[in-house]
Amino acid sequence: MKSRMEELENSINNPQRTQEKVLSNLLDTAKNTIYGREYHFKDIKNYRQFQKQVPLANYEDLLPYIENILRGEQNMLWPTPIKWFAKSSGTTGAKSKIVPVSTEGLEQCHYQGGRDMLALYINNYPDAKLFSGKNLSIGGSQENNFSNNKNGFYTANISAIVMKNLPFWAQFGRTPGLDVTMMNNWEEKIKKIAEITTEQNVTSLAGSPMWMLLLLQHIVREQKIEYIQDIWPNLEVFFHGSVSFAPYRPLFENLDRNNSLRYLEIFNATEGFFGLQDQKHDPALLLMLNYGIYYEFIPEKEFLLEEPTVLPLHEVELGKNYSMVISTNSGLWRYKIGDTIKFTSTSPYRFVITGRTKHCINVFGEDLFVEHAEKALSVACKKTGAILRDFTAAPFFYERQKKGYHEWLVEFVRSPHDLKEFTAILDKELGELNDDYASKRKENIAIEAPLVREMASGTFYQWLKRKNKLGGQHKIPRLSNSREFVEELLELQRNLQTEL
Repeated sequence: MKSRMEELENSINNPQRTQEKVLSNLLDTAKNTIYGREYHFKDIKNYRQFQKQVPLANYEDLLPYIENILRGEQNMLWPTPIKWFAKSSGTTGAKSKIVPVSTEGLEQCHYQGGRDMLALYINNYPDAKLFSGKNLSIGGSQENNFSNNKNGFYTANISAIVMKNLPFWAQFGRTPGLDVTMMNNWEEKIKKIAEITTEQNVTSLAGSPMWMLLLLQHIVREQKIEYIQDIWPNLEVFFHGSVSFAPYRPLFENLDRNNSLRYLEIFNATEGFFGLQDQKHDPALLLMLNYGIYYEFIPEKEFLLEEPTVLPLHEVELGKNYSMVISTNSGLWRYKIGDTIKFTSTSPYRFVITGRTKHCINVFGEDLFVEHAEKALSVACKKTGAILRDFTAAPFFYERQKKGYHEWLVEFVRSPHDLKEFTAILDKELGELNDDYASKRKENIAIEAPLVREMASGTFYQWLKRKNKLGGQHKIPRLSNSREFVEELLELQRNLQTEL
C-alpha cells in the first residue's frame, strides 16, 4: 500500500508530466494498429500534433472499427486482442453501445482503480476492518450475445466484466459468487443475493445506489428488521458510483443505525475508471491521471458544436462545466463520452460530476443540468419533509397563448407535506443555482412555473422492468430536451391505474 500511495502522490504532484507520458505511451503502443496508421501516430511528437491529426470521435465514428473486430479482425484500435465488450451504462432511452475492453484496460485502469480505492480508504481510516469480512458487490449480468460467433466475443456490463476477470484472491473476498452475480433475472438475483449474504459477515458494499437500495430494502422487509446492521453488525462502508448519491443518501440513512456507515464515491464508467473520493469530508473526486487514459475537455458553451475548442488538462479553469474527451488503453481515441464535470481544485485536480451533455434541458436557453436539479430537489425535500426516490423532467413546449414550462415526474418514499410548496421551493432553488434559469423565469418572461406530478410508488421500477432494464448500470434519464421519457412514464402510470 505504501509504495502505491507514493506512486499515486507522484502522479498527483506532476499532473502535466504524467498526462504527457500517458499520451506518449498510448500513441507508441497503438502506432501500428489500423487506426494508428490511418492517423499517423508514429509522427506525433506532442499534444498539439495529436489534436491536429486525430479527429474528435463519437461512438458512431468508431463503430466501423468495432464491427470489424467483431468480425474477427484484430489490431484495429488497439494492438492486443480484444475479447470483451462493455455495454454502455448510459440512460435507458437509446440502444446500448458496446465498447471494447482490453487486458490493459482491465489491469491498468479498472483494477488499479479498485486497488487505489482501498488504499485511499485505509489511508483515511486506519481503523478499517473491512478485510475481516466480505464485500457485497452487485454487478450486471453477462449476456453472451456472440456465443454463435466463432471468434468468441462476449458482451456484458462493465461491472460484470470486471468481476468475471478478477484474480482468485479478489474473488475470495467478495460475495455472492459469480453464478449468482451473472444471473440475468434481476428480481430472482436480488432474492438469491439476500438469501446468501444475510448468512455472511458483510463489511462493505459496492455498486449503484439505486440497485443496492433495492437489495437492502428487500432484506429489511424479508428479515423484518429496522436497520441493516441488525443483519451485518460489522458493515462499515459503501463504495458507490454510476449515479449521483445525493437523492439516495436519506434512504440509506433511514436504514443505517446511528449513521455509522461511511460512503465513498467512485467514477468507474463503461469506458474507464476516472476518479474517486479521496477526502473524508470533500465529495469531490480525485482525477486519476496514470490509468492509461489521456484527458481533454470541451467547454460548456461549445458542447454541441461540430468543431469545438478542446483543452488539455492543464488549461482547464475552476468552476466551469466541461465535457470529457478521452483516449484510452482500450483503443478509444479522442472519444466524447458525454459526461460533464466541474473542477473544484487544480492542485490536485478534483472535480464533481455535473451530468451529461445530452441529459440537460436547454429548450428555452435555461441550460439546466442534473447538478442543478439534484441540489434543488434536495433542498425542496428537506424543507417539506419529503424523501425522494426517483425523478425525471422535460420541457412542455409552447402552445398558443401559453409559454412553455418544465414538467417534473417525481416518485417519493415520503410525500411532501405540501406539493405546491415543494414546487415553489424547487423553482426558487433552481433560480438560485442557475442564472440562465432565473433570467428565463423572471416575471415568466420565457418560461412559466414548473409543474410537478407525483408518481405512484413503483412507477419508475415498472418502467425499467418493462424495458428489460433492471439491474446492472441502467439509469433513469433525469433531464431531457425530449418528452419521450415523460410521456412513456405518464402512459405507464395510466395503464397501471387501469389494471388496478
